[in-house]
Amino acid sequence: MYYVYILTSESMPGKTYVGMTNNPDRRLEEHNSGSQIYTRRYAPWKKLSTVSFPSRQKAAAFEKYLKSPSGKAFLVKHFFEF
Repeated sequence: MYYVYILTSESMPGKTYVGMTNNPDRRLEEHNSGSQIYTRRYAPWKKLSTVSFPSRQKAAAFEKYLKSPSGKAFLVKHFFEF
């Protein structure tokens, strides 16, 4: 299985990160350890959502969508609008 995960920064509200992996718990630990260049300045992170896919191609397509302007609008509408 492959997973697309959405993280939100605990230190900077509103900052999100979208990624893909086959082990979401390990990736969250890596992001919070400071070993990832892009995400270290916004640590600590918490998992907002994880979506599983049977193939790497499907997961990559969904990750690409979430990083697009319409995908970002989807995230705001479904995860951050109160």
